[in-house]
Amino acid sequence: MTYLRAIGRAFALAAFALLSWVDVLIQLLTFALLCVGLVFFFGPTLLWARGRSARMRVLAGRWCGVEIEAPYRPEPPEPVRERDGWYRDGNQLYKRAFWISWQHRLTWAMEDPATSREFGWQLVNPLCTLLLPVAVLLGGPVVLRGYGRWTRWWVGPRPPAEPARKNWLHRHLEALGHQLGLFAVSVVQLVFASFQLVVMIFFMPLATPVVLANRTITDTLRREIGNWTGVQIARPYLPPPGLPVPRADGLYQVGRQLYEEPFWPVQHARTRWVYRDRATWRDLLGSLLVPLVSFVMILPTMALVSRGLLGLGALWIWRPFVSPRIDWSPFPAVSTHLGALAQTPVMLAMVFAGLAAAPWLARQQARFARVWFGPTEATRLAQRVERLKQTRSDVTVTQAAELRRIERDLHDGIQSRLVAMGMKLGAVEALVDTDPAAAKRLAAELRTASSEALTELRVLIRGIHPPVLSERGLLDAVRALAMDSPLKSEVTGSLPGRVEEPVEACVYFAVSELLGNAAKHGAKRVSIEVEFADGLLTVVVTDEGPGGANPARGSGLRGIERRLGAFDGRLTLTSPIGGPTKATLEIPCQLDLEPSSPRTSTSSETA
Repeated sequence: MTYLRAIGRAFALAAFALLSWVDVLIQLLTFALLCVGLVFFFGPTLLWARGRSARMRVLAGRWCGVEIEAPYRPEPPEPVRERDGWYRDGNQLYKRAFWISWQHRLTWAMEDPATSREFGWQLVNPLCTLLLPVAVLLGGPVVLRGYGRWTRWWVGPRPPAEPARKNWLHRHLEALGHQLGLFAVSVVQLVFASFQLVVMIFFMPLATPVVLANRTITDTLRREIGNWTGVQIARPYLPPPGLPVPRADGLYQVGRQLYEEPFWPVQHARTRWVYRDRATWRDLLGSLLVPLVSFVMILPTMALVSRGLLGLGALWIWRPFVSPRIDWSPFPAVSTHLGALAQTPVMLAMVFAGLAAAPWLARQQARFARVWFGPTEATRLAQRVERLKQTRSDVTVTQAAELRRIERDLHDGIQSRLVAMGMKLGAVEALVDTDPAAAKRLAAELRTASSEALTELRVLIRGIHPPVLSERGLLDAVRALAMDSPLKSEVTGSLPGRVEEPVEACVYFAVSELLGNAAKHGAKRVSIEVEFADGLLTVVVTDEGPGGANPARGSGLRGIERRLGAFDGRLTLTSPIGGPTKATLEIPCQLDLEPSSPRTSTSSETA
């Protein structure tokens, strides 16, 4: 009876698994729609396919006796409305939470490693289950349990794996894939750029949304170039125009035209912004040149690799089984195993020569793309000026709040202690002749009060500018912070000199805030990297906490952003659900090179 039940369950699993091919077909169709701009279908399709996979895991656990848990990362939290009624996502504000929630769920589903494993399982599982009834007929229920273990290995939860070291062949095959990938993405960008050019020439009112949509495709190319080749390309676009300011009579003026509502002035300003931005036209020209250059750089690699692989196939597959003689130029004809063996090293050399050039050619593709899709000096200056305008008010508010805090601490703390000490001194003067013992007791209390006041004053001074910064510099001050933290900390990095004092204080307090956040949210370990290169101070703080950090939901991270904004700095936060959280502080500054001071390099770890 058990044997027949196992066979019946195998047939049922096979029938249910065939439906996975329907899921695969729908996912491929929605991905094709995603590539042409219809983005709203792919995310729901992925989540819908997860439902069938979950049902398959339940059946496999029930019928095969193997419990299979869900392998997915925790879902992203719902957006939180700010006090002004808007929802914030990065530097963008939204009136409703739908768009933010949809973006976060799509990113969550696509970046989850379980999604790709599940897609591969949906392709392979139906083929395996077609053979499952026969295998169960021959092997019995043991085969069914083996299928359950196989399913758990493929679509069950997996512990995070340590990154494996890649060998030479793996690295160069990957570089070849990067070449092909960059070429493919640049071709997609060329198609959309052609459509953009037509719209900009003949349908000017629609130009702005089309250009902004196509910039997301170019941003994808920039991001993948950085991920694949390490060549980072910054966004070159000018900042968007601000909202129009009405005149004294409440009307909005654009040239000689007056408007009662700000809608049309906004559209005119955005259209002028798009057309006058040189990066828009550089994107169009680059979309034509980058695919051509990429194709030229792919040709040597593909020609050598394909010629070598085809040659090996002809020598050892085609010749022995199909045609006993191979006539090809410029190599001599081959009709024997000895002749094939003689030409095999040549074919292998062609394959390895093509692969050896792939990483270098991929980097050249990326550098050429950076010429056209990266910012110019004029764009960098305009972006920096606009950012300084945006952060100027924040800096003023932050400085005023800091002054009020210092004033409050002095008034409520040190000043009160000094007043109390003055009153006790008066009492000592009155009692020193009549009651010397009481005067001595008051003098002892005054000594204790003065010590406490001095300690409080030192704490206040440390909050304004920590003495450790002046004495030991930024890197050692950060190391001292890490040693005082309850987390297991590691500090690495090097600085060839002293950073400007205001920048040192800014970075010091920012790192202190990040360490406090990590400890508050349950992290056990944190690493801090400090580097300076090309006039940019970079500090990377990574903790192994639960992730999900969002500047919109806390004043600490917003305070760090405002603090860095005073020096034209940036906070870049990467914090997926489940961790790790990586905060990158970048501040342009100058170093005071001190020949008498050795190059500082520290690496410390504290329990």
